[in-house]
Amino acid sequence: MPVVIVGAGHSGLAVSRVLSEQSIEHVVLERGEVANSWKTERWDSLRLLTPNWLTRLPGLGYDGEDPDGFMTVAELVAFIERYAAHVDAPVRAGTTVSSVSRRGSGYVVATDAGVWEADAVVLASGAFNAPKLPAIAAALPAGLDQVTTLDYKRPDQLRPGPVLVVGASATGLQLADELLSSGREVTIAVGEHVRMPRTYRDRDIMWWLDQLGRHDERFDETDDLVRARHVPSPQLVGTPEHADLDLNALTDRGATLVGRLSAVNGTVASFSGSLRNVCNLADLKLKRLLNTIDAFAGLEEGPRPEPTRVEDDPRVLIDLVGFDTVLWATGFQADYSWLEIDDLLDRKGELRHDGGVVTRSPGLYRVGLNFLRRRKSSFIHGAEDDAREIVAHLVGHLAPATSS
Repeated sequence: MPVVIVGAGHSGLAVSRVLSEQSIEHVVLERGEVANSWKTERWDSLRLLTPNWLTRLPGLGYDGEDPDGFMTVAELVAFIERYAAHVDAPVRAGTTVSSVSRRGSGYVVATDAGVWEADAVVLASGAFNAPKLPAIAAALPAGLDQVTTLDYKRPDQLRPGPVLVVGASATGLQLADELLSSGREVTIAVGEHVRMPRTYRDRDIMWWLDQLGRHDERFDETDDLVRARHVPSPQLVGTPEHADLDLNALTDRGATLVGRLSAVNGTVASFSGSLRNVCNLADLKLKRLLNTIDAFAGLEEGPRPEPTRVEDDPRVLIDLVGFDTVLWATGFQADYSWLEIDDLLDRKGELRHDGGVVTRSPGLYRVGLNFLRRRKSSFIHGAEDDAREIVAHLVGHLAPATSS
């Protein structure tokens, strides 16, 4: 088998389509079903952050009646399933990969349904396999329920008491908003974040970013790629009302803001005193973005959101007695425990790669990561360009074997 793709999410299927265009034989191995992570590892009310008109993969784009709306998880799953059928992807569902190892110049992919030998392997197993928990999680009082965003489905699975949400990016704010709507008291521990309006000058903010070319900024054109790959997701939510979701919206509804969770001593949690500075920095970056849009459009300065409101003396110590739950919205990390090839991971457990090309192991590729080759890599519509460039490199890798 020339190529094995591990994972039948949107990224793996995009690579499959491009390989088929090149008439390259391949198989897509999927532990569950097509779009498995979207089906099993997302909360019930989730909608995409990007409008429907941006939802596209190689050979198929959104063709519904609500281009400016935002897909629910169920709608996205249906789109990806339709895509898999549309491109006739050779998916082996219910096939769990237990290891990927090298053999000579190729690879051995072991699964619970047999072994595949391949000249090249594309890892499309997702970037959100495991929650990224800080070490401080181990110090929290035993009486607290600790829930990650990988486990959270809906408010009624939590106990009814107060909730500490740790993290203020898109996921943290969306879940804090949902918990407030359920009647719970919510405290949000706020670290670095990216503030954005849902719409600006009657256009979705994603339209402006697309027009500015921000989505197409390449990994090899970025001054600090490590930093760019770890920028928090913007504070956005996709709703039928096209509503903004920022810290002001949540404090208006009763949420309490504190700084970054920094220590726990017994039942007392300590929070950073830099909350105001963190919020001021996010507000400044938002202003710069809107100024850039105004300059691009050749318009006078437009309306500006109210600066983030922070109490004069935000609490830095909170006794966690009385809280029922800590909800960790601190991000995710990929699982490479089944990758049996030495020296491919850095000290943080992240795969070393050059725009998805694993140079230390020729013929091994990665797709589906944040800013893999462009800023849009983490969005559905970013998969096509990444897939085409990865496959172009892969074809070059296969060429000597083909010609011999």
